[in-house]
This record gives sequence, C-alpha cells and structure tokens, in this order.
Amino acid sequence: MKKIRLQKYMARAGIASRRQSEEIIAAGRVKVNGKIVQEMGTKIDPAIDQVEVDGEEIEREKLRYFKLHKPVGVISSASDPQGRKTVVDYVNHIPQRLYPVGRLDYNSRGLILLTNDGRLTNILTHPSFEITKTYQVLIAKILAAEDLKKLEQGVRLKDGLTAPARVSSVSFTEGNTTFMFTIREGRKRQIRRMVATLGYEVLDLKRIKMGPIRLKDLKPGKVQEITGVELEKLLSLKDRYGSTSK
Repeated sequence: MKKIRLQKYMARAGIASRRQSEEIIAAGRVKVNGKIVQEMGTKIDPAIDQVEVDGEEIEREKLRYFKLHKPVGVISSASDPQGRKTVVDYVNHIPQRLYPVGRLDYNSRGLILLTNDGRLTNILTHPSFEITKTYQVLIAKILAAEDLKKLEQGVRLKDGLTAPARVSSVSFTEGNTTFMFTIREGRKRQIRRMVATLGYEVLDLKRIKMGPIRLKDLKPGKVQEITGVELEKLLSLKDRYGSTSK
C-alpha cells in the first residue's frame, strides 16, 4: 500500500481534522511504532505502522485481498489522467483503499490482485522474489520449435536479455498457436515484446495465475474476495520471506 501523510491518516481515522491533527503531532502527542513523531512530512503505511495518540492506538486498517478478472480496455492502476476506467473502479465500494498488485496492459486481460497489504505487494511484485506469473497466449502463425526454445531460454530486448521461462500446453488451431507461458519477471509489455522480437503477433493475452492465486472461472469484470485456502497460500508468502524487504 502507498504511504500517506500521518495527519491525513489521523483525519481519515476520525481523530481530528487534518489541521487539528497537525497541531496534535506538533505537540508531541503522537507516536509511530513507539516513537514520538513531530514532523509534518512523516508518512506511514496504515496497514503496517502502529500509530498512537495520547497513548491510545489507532486501530490499523483491516487487510483485505481481492482478485479481479480485468477486461480488455481497463487501466491496471489506481487512477488514470485520461479518465479511463481503472481496476480500482471495480472495488470502490470497499471501505479500505485498495491498490493493484502489478500491471496488465490495456489490451490484455485476466488476473489482477487488489489489496491494502503493502508488504505482500512488495513480495509479489519485486523481481528479486521471483514470484511466477502464468499467461495464456494466443499468437498468429505456428510457433516454430526453435522460437519456443528462445522464449524459454531468453529473448534479448532493448532492456536486456529476459530470464529463463517455461512454455507448456502448446496447441495449434487454424494456423495460430496457443500456449501457457510462465515467467518470473514483469517488464513492461514483456510477453508482447518477446513475441514481436521473434516475428509473431499476440492476438490474445490472459493472465491466469499469479503466485498461488488462480483466475479459475472468474468472469471478466467480476471481483472475488480471496479467502480460505487461497488466502492461506497467499499469506504464507509473508511467512516464507519473513520481514525481508527489497
């Protein structure tokens, strides 16, 4: 989750107005993670940081986790200066402020996670954690065997050689190729660029899995809260990596 100014957080929690909150901070009445904070520029993560006012802790924001089947033509960010529909518009009825985990380009569809858990977001998106993402890819023409190997071994793009990947479930229909493509990095428009470098065109790109979470039969434009076994698997990533931050 993005950090916000301490006075804004206090105002949102109903402690006081933003201006009054600034006065309370300046008076040394606020602690963040056990330490008195008096600087106005201080930012906190509401999901992680402990904030106390006059010795009373402000209840931290409940962590929530959702998956969305992003349709084509939707922006996978929290806002868009051009006013186009974003993935956050699908969860604006949720009281917590949620943010997308990673991105899918405008013309791609499939699984997007939305949460206010900043630590988990970092684990899922930072390349050093190597969380796998699987896509169903449809390309024009028949994929040659040597090009399949290149996709798996790495393709040289303008920003360097891509990491080894995995191609599976290859099938051919009406002169086109469908395959599953699993990668551990997330460069901008990576799959489309890799395919284009080899001389093919992506006709359809759908993300079906991210870490332990699967899209399954979730319909385009539909949102589902992650619970039960799926949530346990997701949260186990935080246990696995401990307090590590990159």
